[in-house]
Order: sequence, then C-alpha cells, then structure tokens
Amino acid sequence: MPTFPSVEWIEAVRDLVNNDDEFRRLGTIDTSVGVKYGDQVFQITFEAFECVGAKEISESDLRDVDFWLELPPEGWQELLENIKQNGAADLQHTLNTIDLNTPDGFARSFDGYRLDTFHRFNQSLQHFFDASAKIDTQFAVGAGSS
Repeated sequence: MPTFPSVEWIEAVRDLVNNDDEFRRLGTIDTSVGVKYGDQVFQITFEAFECVGAKEISESDLRDVDFWLELPPEGWQELLENIKQNGAADLQHTLNTIDLNTPDGFARSFDGYRLDTFHRFNQSLQHFFDASAKIDTQFAVGAGSS
C-alpha cells in the first residue's frame, strides 16, 4: 500500500492514468507540478498525454516547477479520503474549489504566467488525483489511512 506523499504513490497513480483512455481524451498536458506536504516536496512531470516522472525535490526546487499544490497534511488527507470514498472528488473537494477556498491559494507559483498552467490543465490534474480512488493509500506522519 503506497504512502502519500511518496514517489511510489505518484507512480501508482501515474500507471493508472497512463493506461486510461479518458485521461488521453482530456488532451495534452505539458507541465511540471510540485506537491508540498509539510516539509516533503515532490515534482510530477506531465508531457503530451501522460505522466512521465516523479521525484522528491527540495523546497528551493519549487522555483523550477510551473506551480505547486500546498495543503497541510490534514487537508491532503481529507482530499484523498473524499476521492476514495466517492470515486472522484465531490464538489467541495475539487482542486479548483480548494484553490478558491484556500486564503493563499492551493496552487502557488513564483510566476503568475506559469501558475496559469494550473487552470489550463485543471481537468487533467483533477483526473490524475481522482484516479487515486483506485489505490489504497496510507498517509505519512501518522495522518491515518484510507
């Protein structure tokens, strides 16, 4: 059972979306996304119709991604447990809704132009995270399990 966040968890989701015709139908996605969970930071890279890589990075490396998604651990757990419970995020747990309801934004960037890729590829990114409903996830740092 992969732990969120980890390269193993991202790769498990990657394997699902890279073999999913619906993900391909959403169109190309060319972006580099950071995922920040407490002190842990990961980079997910998308090219054309697939997720091509994942790696752990340092916080200073966030300057190299187009944008990053940042929630406290309990926020990430709530999001992913909601996806698991419903098979996809409900309307209160979509990436876009979370971004709108988070005072500093869920999607963050050092560059407003690059932040736009969050909005441009939002549907594909939502599909990526929704695919996690198909895997069993445990959470890092005693945040529980789903």
